[in-house]
Amino acid sequence: MSIAVFPDTTVFCNFAAVGRSDLLGEFLRGRGRWSEAVMSEVEQSRGYLPDLQRVLEGGWMGEAIVLDSADEIGQVERIRRTVFGGDLHQRTKHLGEATTCHIVRTRDELKGAWWVTDDTDALRYARRQGITTMETIDLFRHAVADYDITADAGYALLHAMYVAGRNLRLPSSPADLT
Repeated sequence: MSIAVFPDTTVFCNFAAVGRSDLLGEFLRGRGRWSEAVMSEVEQSRGYLPDLQRVLEGGWMGEAIVLDSADEIGQVERIRRTVFGGDLHQRTKHLGEATTCHIVRTRDELKGAWWVTDDTDALRYARRQGITTMETIDLFRHAVADYDITADAGYALLHAMYVAGRNLRLPSSPADLT
């Protein structure tokens, strides 16, 4: 059984900012999953980052997971508002993070799934909830270990993401990815 991996919108945008959404797809190896809320955020963000269209057309994220009960929607709304500070006037703000946390914690078939986010608050919350959580830098560490990319190339791409305005943790040298 392969472990499902849920990238957050921040992660999709990191790769799209440097025109390498395809590389994220390669790193995920068919394990990528997303909620309907994250898929919607990616659709909305493609106006700013056109490379996100490759994610939407690539088919490597599978069908979006939809919340299917009023109870689940209520639980997600409580997480969105109380944990992430979402408000009533911005109904989708922090919805992707809240939905992913809920899905990974409550759906038996997704127990043990990994969540990848560069949102510091979401990262802390998810780890406190026992969700295996990584950042973009960790995806690169796994890719370097699996020989998908060299440490030098990973280092260069992470720094290019930062230069493109992305907020993520950076390695101080290529050796930090090995």
